[in-house]
Order: sequence, then structure tokens, then C-alpha cells
Amino acid sequence: MHRVVVTGLGPVTSIGIGAAAFLEGQHQAKSGIRAITRFDASDFTTRIAGEVDVDVEAYVERKEARRLDRFVQFALIGTMLALADAGLGEDDVRGEHTGTCIGSGVGGLWSWEQQSLIRAERGAMRMSPFFIPSVIANMASGHVAMRFGLTGPSSTVVTACASASGAIIDAMRIIQRGEADLMLTGGAEAPITPMGIGGFAVMKALSTRNDDPEGASRPFAASRDGFVAGEGAGILVLESYEHASARGARIYAEVLGGATSADAHHITAPAPGGGGAVRCINWALRDARVDRERVGYVNAHGTSTPANDLNETLAFKAVWGSSAEVPPVSSTKSMTGHLLGAAGGVEGIATVQALHYGVLPPTRNLHDPDPELDLDFIPHTAREQRVDVAVSTNFAFGGQNAAVVFGRV
Repeated sequence: MHRVVVTGLGPVTSIGIGAAAFLEGQHQAKSGIRAITRFDASDFTTRIAGEVDVDVEAYVERKEARRLDRFVQFALIGTMLALADAGLGEDDVRGEHTGTCIGSGVGGLWSWEQQSLIRAERGAMRMSPFFIPSVIANMASGHVAMRFGLTGPSSTVVTACASASGAIIDAMRIIQRGEADLMLTGGAEAPITPMGIGGFAVMKALSTRNDDPEGASRPFAASRDGFVAGEGAGILVLESYEHASARGARIYAEVLGGATSADAHHITAPAPGGGGAVRCINWALRDARVDRERVGYVNAHGTSTPANDLNETLAFKAVWGSSAEVPPVSSTKSMTGHLLGAAGGVEGIATVQALHYGVLPPTRNLHDPDPELDLDFIPHTAREQRVDVAVSTNFAFGGQNAAVVFGRV
């Protein structure tokens, strides 16, 4: 079985685009949450989000960009950044030795809404012929493969907020089995649309702290009142250790293992006590052949919702035995917002950077820690601390869980 390593990072986020800018944003505890500009949200209960400010046409030709949903645009940009970061050109990846596995929770939501309006106002036959290819979730992997000529294994994971982490696990397995030398993986999402924000708002899942956008996402705080939606992508280049070593690649970290599990409990609420998360983390550590005592950092799902943060904390205590034994934990969603199906890609990148640079990202806005949540959440300020093993966790609607274990090389 082949070892799997991370050699390229392509984050597209509201706090930084590209590995260096994203790293700086974390270390500065920067917030990317602002008033929504993508549409008129004045009559919404939530009017804030983590929008990405990027010149798409600097990466994708204008005619092509117009045919692509925003989530696919993000996937392509993230891939270009990741390949450049890995020192790989198009000729290096073209062919059957390279594959794709990129997750998305909702796919082309913006295209769906726009074409629905056209159908309602002008009739179905005035819809764009690119409608279906714009909205289906597999088009992130599909367009990346077409753009770079990647004819190796290709798939998509759609497990809501666990999608990108599940994609990383699947990509890892493909390389472990020797089916590809290199995989482009992670997630892409563009949910900041009237239906996306409106749908979560009527569920009362979103923060309504519209007068304090930068302070709205506050995981593990007593005053947390819901998550803040974000958009973007997190694309990673995974390679077999042999392939990376042969080309003299910089190796950020190793993907040691991962696992998924189901709560089998409720369509939105996590299982009480975090039982599904406990199984997932334990199985991931077993798959990685890592004792829990070796884990030095956890990048938590940490959505800033009452139920998730409580149950995730209880899960960590159950895995590690007590509050005192849980390693330092932080939620980078406090800065980026919640990227839904892309969350695990962006947070996987943050976890890899924490291992590589020896700096743990902070949890922003933790001014009033919830007394029930008594862990070390790295409040406010990034922490210099060298760790050898770190875990990234993501938990989704439908009770689908994923955890990825990374190791320093």
C-alpha cells in the first residue's frame, strides 16, 4: 500500500486566495464575513456571508467562465493554484496517472435559480442549454479533468458538509491502491444565493448578527447563534510518496488515514452526545494506525451552532477520555464562514499548514466561552506549537460524518 502525501494547496476563501494569503489570513485571525453583495438581501433575516472577491477572468477565459456555475469556477481556480503551488505544469499531470475527486454539497445553486426564473418568466424553451451541465455536482471534477487532460480515476462525493473530507479520503484510497500517482481533491461550493441563504435562514440555522459581521461566526462561544455561510474552494494535490520524492517535490504533510460514519438519527440534528462523531474519529485514528495520544491538534467542524458545538465537544471528550486529554482545538469557520461541501477542503488545507509551519490557527470571536465547552479552543491568537499528528473533522446534515488524519513529514 502506497503512502500518500500532500504537495500542493489551492485555497479560494474570503480571507485569502492562494496558500500564502490564506495562511496569513489565519495567522492574523482575519474575518472574511461582510454584508452580502451577490444579491439584495435587505428583506432576509440574515444579510451577511463570507463572499470571495476574485477576478475569475484572470484564471478562466471569459466565454468559458460565462458557461460555468460559480462553484465550478472556484474549483478550477483552486486547482490552478494547487498545481502551481506543487510545482506542476499541465504536461506533468496530463494522462491516466492523474485523477480527480472533488466534493460539493449543493452544486450549481446559482445557475439553478437563474434558470428557474427564466423558465417562469419566459418559458422552458428559453432556458440555457448549459443549464444541466452547470448545476450537477460532478462538474467540478469533470471540468478540472477536461481542462487539464486528466484521464485517471474521477468521481465526486456529495455528503453535504462532509463532502470535501470524504473526497480527500477517497482520493487517498485511490493512491494507496496504486490506481493513480496523483489526485486533485477537496471541495468547491457557491451557496450564497437567495435560495441558499433563504433556505438556511428559515431553518433558523444562520446567525442573525447582521450589525456585527466580523463577530457573527463565534464557534464554541456561549453567545453563538448560528453559522455564517461562506463560499470558495479548497483543492489539494495528493501524490504517492514515491512519485513526489522522485520529482523532488516539497511535501507539506502525509495523509495517514480517514473514515466516515453515519449517525442514523435525524435529517439535521446531530446524534445526542456525538456518538456518530466518536465512531468516525476512532475509526480514522485506527485507519491511520495512530494512538489518540499522538494527536496534537484538531481542526473542528465548529459551525457556531448550539447543537453542533456542544455535541462535537462531547465527542472529543469521549474519544480522548476527558477535557484535559483533548488536544488543542480550533474552528477556522470563525474566519471563513461555513463553506458547506467545500469546508473539509479548506479546513484540510489549514490543518496541513498547521503541521507544516508549526502554527495552530485560532478560533476568532471566542470572547465568552460556553462553560459547558471546556476545551482549549486556541482563542483569538494563532499559537506557535509543533505537532506531529492533526485531525480535521466534518459533520453533515443527514448525520454523515468524516474525519481525516494528517501527519507531519
